[in-house]
Amino acid sequence: MASTTTGNLLPSIEEPIDLGHTLAAAEAELQTRFGRHLNAAIDPASTAFLLQQVQEVLLRSETAQRQAAEFQVAIFNALPTHVALIDPGGRVLAVNEAWRRFATANGLPDAGAGLGSNYLETTDRAARDGSAEARAAAQGIRQVLAGELKEFTLEYPCHSPAAKRWFQLMATPLQESRREGAVVMHIEVTQRKLAEEQIREQAALLDQAQDAITACDLEHRITYWNHGAERLYGWTAAEAVGRNALELLFKAGGSELAEARRVLGQPDWNGEVRQVTKTGKEIIVQSRWTRVRDGKGEPKSMLLIGTDVTERKRLQAQFLRAQRLESIGSLASGIAHDLNNILAPMLMSVNLLQEVITDGPNAKLLDTLRFSAQRGAEMVKQILSFTRGQEGLRGPVNLKQVVNEVAKIARETFPKTIQVHTSSRKEPWPIEADSTQIHQVLMNLCVNARDAMPNGGRLRLEVENLLLDESHAGRHREGRPGPYVVVTVGDTGTGIPPEILDQIFDPFFSTKGLEQGTGLGLSTVLGIVKGHLGFIHTYSEVGKGTCFKIYLPAAAAPDIPRAVARPTGPPLGHGERVLLVDDEQAVLEITRAILIKYGYEVFSASDGSEALTLFAQHKDEIDLVLTDFMMPFLDGPATIRALQNIDPDVRIITASGLQENEAVSQQFRHVTFLSKPFTPEKLLTTIAAALKGPTKTTSSAHAEDPGH
Repeated sequence: MASTTTGNLLPSIEEPIDLGHTLAAAEAELQTRFGRHLNAAIDPASTAFLLQQVQEVLLRSETAQRQAAEFQVAIFNALPTHVALIDPGGRVLAVNEAWRRFATANGLPDAGAGLGSNYLETTDRAARDGSAEARAAAQGIRQVLAGELKEFTLEYPCHSPAAKRWFQLMATPLQESRREGAVVMHIEVTQRKLAEEQIREQAALLDQAQDAITACDLEHRITYWNHGAERLYGWTAAEAVGRNALELLFKAGGSELAEARRVLGQPDWNGEVRQVTKTGKEIIVQSRWTRVRDGKGEPKSMLLIGTDVTERKRLQAQFLRAQRLESIGSLASGIAHDLNNILAPMLMSVNLLQEVITDGPNAKLLDTLRFSAQRGAEMVKQILSFTRGQEGLRGPVNLKQVVNEVAKIARETFPKTIQVHTSSRKEPWPIEADSTQIHQVLMNLCVNARDAMPNGGRLRLEVENLLLDESHAGRHREGRPGPYVVVTVGDTGTGIPPEILDQIFDPFFSTKGLEQGTGLGLSTVLGIVKGHLGFIHTYSEVGKGTCFKIYLPAAAAPDIPRAVARPTGPPLGHGERVLLVDDEQAVLEITRAILIKYGYEVFSASDGSEALTLFAQHKDEIDLVLTDFMMPFLDGPATIRALQNIDPDVRIITASGLQENEAVSQQFRHVTFLSKPFTPEKLLTTIAAALKGPTKTTSSAHAEDPGH
């Protein structure tokens, strides 16, 4: 735009003055106005003298005007800014030398924007060629000429093959009070734009840094906040800039805040500080504070660079804790060795004494002494098994024995408010395992259960044999059909929230404080179980407790069936109708498929409300209700009460992963409890047993078939 206009400045000022014409005009004017008086009072000689004086005055006035005009032209042409004067219609009246030089250097003809050419028409042509800047310039200049704007500015690029250049167009009225035209200036701003671009590039580099880089003034107000700071603290730049850095990053009233105020008075500082994020989370930051000075050496601002070292500090603490545990293990081994040396003669002496003292009070004292010594020896054996850590040495392991040993340790070391119960329905099949690692798995789970019951509760350890078929094994990604020994560790503690249940086995995930847990316990448990080709099933209800079921493949033994399916098979149904209620779609579908396969007709409901509607419509047809214990809207107990209000004799099976819910189920009439997860055989056996119970007064004929 600017480069298309050329011409001369105010040609009327530069034209020579015709003195003869001026004097003749002056004389004629004098004669017209004062000729009669002049002729009467002044003779011809005096008249000539008077005209001579007038001529001299006029010459001095014209010289002064010429000099003033020449001075104005010199100033106008000396301006580095490209300047043009246009009339109200956009016609170019004058341009300065800077304008003319730029036009010539860019090969533009003077006719393109010289005297008489129309500047607005030039910009309109550029706009029609697709220039958005030209379109905006034409509109802005017209608004200035019309008196709608006092000033119009626009920045635009004007690049050439040799270099990139930027200009700022500025248009202002010639006279604000009158619409006589406008001054159009094109000011080169290339250096400023290059500096701004360099600053943006540097800011982009700072934003790529992982560290939090911030700046604040001497009043601690934040003036810069990079992306690293946004990631670390959670505050966006728009939220942080302008706020007090100390108030934003430190807990109010804490010792860290007072220390930060002190060190900010120092020229430079480097150290670790505890700060808080937007969510209130406390983090540990390696921080470097540097005072920035201006050109005169006076303090200007503070530069703060912070690196998050929270995870590194956690790992260091875990490493130190592991070293302490290793030291404690070495110490415990030595103590256990000495204790064995003390207990061994005691046990041998007791045995000798019992050969002599066979009855009476002393014999009872010897029995007590022998039992206590043996108990101490067993505890020493457990300590040695943990501290030696004989990893990789696998052999036949009886899980019932391991569970009893862990339960004994728990009874002796856990708070007395925690009741420890063990059960084993039959002698478990042996497994091929590392005994020390299995101890570690059970102890980790028991310790977690203890921590979940700060006010006491019930810890349950169970062992059972389980033969998994294809359908049950398919529910678990790691499951394979075959014989398993299942160890259950259940508690009545606080439970695990559903939103974090999928994260509990992640390394370093912990809901405990930094000094209370490493976050490695459950990940270690999972690693050991998978290393033994087993898998884990977890069930938890907030406020009621958690249940871990550990499935470990049984070792090959003569008494373990080789075939997955039992020769006799599970009991079959004979067309009985079962109302199946479960909010888990996968459980609902697989259970429905199993029941249909084994001879049952099934009504399905995804929650208690839907179940009540179906039961009310088909109560005379439904022989049994199988419902989950924990469901939205209506849970198991509420659903059972509502069903029994409709039909007091309805047979119900309630399923839950928490054994403690069995006691709740027993409060209802005709209700059987089924522990989750269950095998098809266990499911079908439980249903058959429930159908053989007291008959409904309104039951259908096929439900009373004695073949069930």
